[in-house]
Amino acid sequence: METSSPQAQANDTGALWLRWKHSGDPEAKSRLIEHYLGLVDYVTSRLAIGLPRNVSKDDLASYGIIGLIDAVEKFDLERGLQFETYASWRIRGSIIDGLRQADWVPRSVREKARKIEEAYQKLEQEHLRSVTDGEMSAYLQVSEQEFQTMLQEVSVASICSLEDPIRDEESETRLTMLVDERAKNPEDSVRELYLKESLAKAIERLTEKERTVVSLFYYEELSLSEIAEVMSLSPSRISQLHSKAILRLRGQLGRAKDQLMQQ
Repeated sequence: METSSPQAQANDTGALWLRWKHSGDPEAKSRLIEHYLGLVDYVTSRLAIGLPRNVSKDDLASYGIIGLIDAVEKFDLERGLQFETYASWRIRGSIIDGLRQADWVPRSVREKARKIEEAYQKLEQEHLRSVTDGEMSAYLQVSEQEFQTMLQEVSVASICSLEDPIRDEESETRLTMLVDERAKNPEDSVRELYLKESLAKAIERLTEKERTVVSLFYYEELSLSEIAEVMSLSPSRISQLHSKAILRLRGQLGRAKDQLMQQ
């Protein structure tokens, strides 16, 4: 049996998009969802690696399918964006929302994560540089070994850090700065640019290993276990580096938001 060429498949997909977006054809919508189901499996597999064993991969896939459907419904053909990238963020966000509603991270772990984030924010604002584990341990009044254990404990919470609100009472998240769904007025554009610049500066202040982990995980889309192989480190060490990087970035963005509110 002959299989269609990649070009023919692309043309078929393009025709489905036109039928769905221009004519509202429900069959075209269903075929698009079926065509992109692989994205759900891909995102689910990456997220599942860093989650506790009691989290069902089937549940993650169910949350992810909701995100895929939402992506197909809201995707704007006129924007010229790549659907796979847009949908991956939607799927990931939907999975995180589902996990958060299930309250899968214990309150004690959230509190530890918040305490570490606030410590990074305070110390790095004072020193204007990345602080060491020793300085963090001293501030938190724990040993360096205890600090490493804390990082390991909060590693599962840091997986969804980019989707968490910058402030608890607000809906704006770090993810909204990466996925732009609609045109913004000039004031919002300036505000967003400031936050993006703050994020870029925060990334520059990460240690070399932390920057590498962030780059490989969020841009190269490797799993934590794959990053461990690339960097010749243990998966637990990669998990700690990821946690530290994300908590540093959270602190920097929270501080930038506070400065914006004061202006």
